[in-house]
Amino acid sequence: MMVVPVVGAVSVVHLLNDLIQAVLPAIYPMLKQDYALSFTQIGLITLIFQLTASVLQPAVGFYTDKHPKPALLPLGMVFTLLGLALLSLAQRYDMLLLASAMIGLGSSTFHPEASRVARMASGGRYGLAQAMFQVGGNAGSALGPLLAAMIIIPRGQGSIGWFCLFAIVGIMLLTRVSRWVVQSNARQRLGSAAKQGNGLSARQTRQALGVLALLIFSKYVYMTCLSNFYTFYLIEKFEVSVADSQLFLFLFLAAIAVGTLAGGPIGDRFGRKWVIWVSILGAAPLALMLPYSSLFGAALLTVLIGLVMSSAFSAIIVFAQELMPARVGMISGLFYGLMFGISGIAAAVLGMLADVTSIGFIFKLCAWFPLLGILAFWLPDMRRSRA
Repeated sequence: MMVVPVVGAVSVVHLLNDLIQAVLPAIYPMLKQDYALSFTQIGLITLIFQLTASVLQPAVGFYTDKHPKPALLPLGMVFTLLGLALLSLAQRYDMLLLASAMIGLGSSTFHPEASRVARMASGGRYGLAQAMFQVGGNAGSALGPLLAAMIIIPRGQGSIGWFCLFAIVGIMLLTRVSRWVVQSNARQRLGSAAKQGNGLSARQTRQALGVLALLIFSKYVYMTCLSNFYTFYLIEKFEVSVADSQLFLFLFLAAIAVGTLAGGPIGDRFGRKWVIWVSILGAAPLALMLPYSSLFGAALLTVLIGLVMSSAFSAIIVFAQELMPARVGMISGLFYGLMFGISGIAAAVLGMLADVTSIGFIFKLCAWFPLLGILAFWLPDMRRSRA
């Protein structure tokens, strides 16, 4: 049976963690104006954050698969707290980069262990538990721009310090979760289940992991374009205000939260391969229409894109965990790290492209990436492989 309080706790902290992370792109227009930054420099802030958040995640997961460290959960949020404090006090561009790196370091220690805890407490409903965990992060990503528009944009950079309260709440909750991990035997049960294997050959497993990595690439190049440059796109093409652009971004990110929550249980019932196939490839026609739509059409299409594409990530994570059940932490860290790394590199590259071309051009270019969803055809049917 699912341990709902534990899954709920890591989901809430995921909300707080990703809410804090979402402050960065939400205040990009303010930072660009205050520090006279180029799009390239904006992209580099994201790159530093995403790479810091991604590089350590597989290493943390690999280490904790063999040497459990529940205390890493609250420790990760301590790094996030320090990064937030520095971001609120920064006066130079290099301090902004350091603050971004600290927040990224917090994420790299949080995600592998928290994803493992969600699986431990799932009671066998892996897709639902992972979706609940992920939707917390997506809800935080949606609330971040909204709170930034309400609190930070009107009051300035110093008001970022108020978000430190969220990090402190996260530290308190994760301290209790780490105690549950120590006191329960959930880790031992997870280890016993891992001995059953995945029913595939080593070659099939490697091929499936490669396909999942390419699907993550296609999904997050496009999602990075929307998440980081959507506000600039709306301001440039439709001349909306900064505050109004944050509201449109909130609608998109809220749609991601709803789609993520739906994707987990659907994958549990009908199969994760089907969910991955539909969610990525199904968004392609919507993405291709977006650059040619009106303001209302853009809002509608981005909500639909968020609903459709977001259902894939929890299914991809659980699929990957089932491919390597003895390396849940490493796989979780690898795929969360891959997500962050691709997003960071894409943000930097797209920022440079936007400087030399236009925001509209990168939206037209990235609209083709969801077509790579056709690669899901080569994923094995895990339910049949276990029969």
